[in-house]
Amino acid sequence: MKQHRKGLLVWLVIVAVLLVLSITVGPPSGPHEDVKIAMRDAVLHDVNRVSLFGLKDVNPALISAMMVSAILLVAALLIRLLVIPKFKPVPGKFQLVLETVVGTLDNMALVREPGKCSFIGAYVFAAGVYIFFGTLFELFGVQAVATNGHPIALSAPLSDVNAAICMGCMSYLVILGGGVVHAGMHGVKATLKEFSLPISMSFRLFGALLSGLLVTELVYHYIALSYVLPVLVGVMFTLLHALVQAYVLTMLVGMYYHEVSEKPESAPARPKKHESR
Repeated sequence: MKQHRKGLLVWLVIVAVLLVLSITVGPPSGPHEDVKIAMRDAVLHDVNRVSLFGLKDVNPALISAMMVSAILLVAALLIRLLVIPKFKPVPGKFQLVLETVVGTLDNMALVREPGKCSFIGAYVFAAGVYIFFGTLFELFGVQAVATNGHPIALSAPLSDVNAAICMGCMSYLVILGGGVVHAGMHGVKATLKEFSLPISMSFRLFGALLSGLLVTELVYHYIALSYVLPVLVGVMFTLLHALVQAYVLTMLVGMYYHEVSEKPESAPARPKKHESR
């Protein structure tokens, strides 16, 4: 108990020192980017562009998406080759975490029949992991130099509306494919009824992830306590959006997939009328 109190006291002293320094120093002097330009660029990505393999004016979110995809693919390959073959009946810590994550996403995707729902389970797992770690990517503050010479921090891949639309449309195509495979034309009709589904999923994902970025930008520009508060606000919004959006997309895709893949119940046979003799 004494050790915990000492640790808490040290933490409070550090926070107090940072607050005093932030009040004393105040906001940074000198030219800095206007908040309106920063907010506009966070949405449209039309000011700070980067160069990629000789191609100029590339959206920074594309760089983020490529880095997150490469990291996840390498991690998946290493886990499959080095970790999964060593799984034991009594799971260790990492095995327990991995099985818990897979089981949780399978439950959220309503996976009950392995033969029928193996694909949707794999898709929601991949999509949920990509959304979660892609959102956390902005916490690392990976730096790049824009074509205009300004240093920038790469944002989350899905904070770009194009990436969010691609995720929503791909999820809709997965739902449509499940309806075609398992229910035929009935599944196609049931999917086409939800024609607004890719739009709602895309802009819900984009709006939620973008809001955290905009709030953080406002905190950095307008609040002098820039030593502590932006970190707390940024981490809070990023973790919240990563968890919530991964959960929401998984639930929506799993729910609609099972809804459109159910075959219509055949109508009960009508009893034959007795012929009058």
